[in-house]
Amino acid sequence: MRMRWRILLALPLLALCVPVVHAAEQLTVVSWGGSYGRALQAAMLGPFTAETGIEVNVETFNGGLAEARAQVETGNIHWDLVDLETKDIAIGCDEGLFEFVDVADMPAAADGTPAAQDYHAGDLTECGATMLYYSWIFAYNADSYGAEAPTRLADFFDLEAFPGRRGTRRVAQGNLEFALLADGVPPEQVYATLGTPAGLERALGKLGTIKDAILWWEAGSQALQMLADQEVAMTAAFNGRIFHEVVMEGQPFVTVWDGQVLSRGGFAIVDGAPNAAAARRFLAYVARPDVQARVGRYISYSPTRLSAAGVFSTHLATGIDMAPHMPTAPNNMRHALRTDWQWWADYGDEVNERFNAWLAQ
Repeated sequence: MRMRWRILLALPLLALCVPVVHAAEQLTVVSWGGSYGRALQAAMLGPFTAETGIEVNVETFNGGLAEARAQVETGNIHWDLVDLETKDIAIGCDEGLFEFVDVADMPAAADGTPAAQDYHAGDLTECGATMLYYSWIFAYNADSYGAEAPTRLADFFDLEAFPGRRGTRRVAQGNLEFALLADGVPPEQVYATLGTPAGLERALGKLGTIKDAILWWEAGSQALQMLADQEVAMTAAFNGRIFHEVVMEGQPFVTVWDGQVLSRGGFAIVDGAPNAAAARRFLAYVARPDVQARVGRYISYSPTRLSAAGVFSTHLATGIDMAPHMPTAPNNMRHALRTDWQWWADYGDEVNERFNAWLAQ
């Protein structure tokens, strides 16, 4: 009995000798997946972990605010950062879904220029700066056409000269701008036109000319598969995904830059994120000009930092010069439209309601 008590008394002393192992810091980052997701992993997420020791767990989604809104409203928050279109960052910021982020906390450019002076004004929101430019373009399968192939946005709407099904995402944004541009509205007048009842109906009327030929998709991978299978002859898509399919998969896809709708996106920190401090370190990391420019070695998306603009190298896997494939390349910006994310944040709900009613007709 005496020996047993000695053993029990010794146990706490033994416990003191066992080293305490602290769990590594981690983040849950939500993004779009596909070739873009792989580029982020290679250019940003993996290097961030290597530099900081903070593990990054990645989840994929198809955009929007529904899940972030549900998490904040219920208090059951398991996301830290979400990769969003700028208008969704602005809307979520107004709703209190995301933490405020001061651009003054972002790293300066290599020459010391403060971050606040190293972005276009339209690339900043109260919940953070944008990260990358990408474009809503259309592409066609070269096997679907001969010598007479599409060269301008109007051709996407011309079923007589260029027959075949069309693919596009089941959303108003991008499609309505395409319709007005194809109908002859100058880029600088698109949102003023779309902001009137007559202009909205004009856009829907133009879409209506190809409505019966449209195959709607939800995820970007669907668009690529439909185009590869020639289920559609053309599809609207994000430019980087088309680029990846051409250079990495050998697909006979051709991008038409005429009428491209240039957008930008970035990460927002979910309000109440369980790893908020680490999330802020991540935001500061992806705001670095060198980190943003690194993405362009994997996919054709441009950095939003002014000091990184034009600093492009070759595609890491193939050696292709990336500069001509960037949405911000001068030749690609001809007749381009910059998305007015504030317009969509202000009027998106009513426009989406009308668009969904048109879909149901």
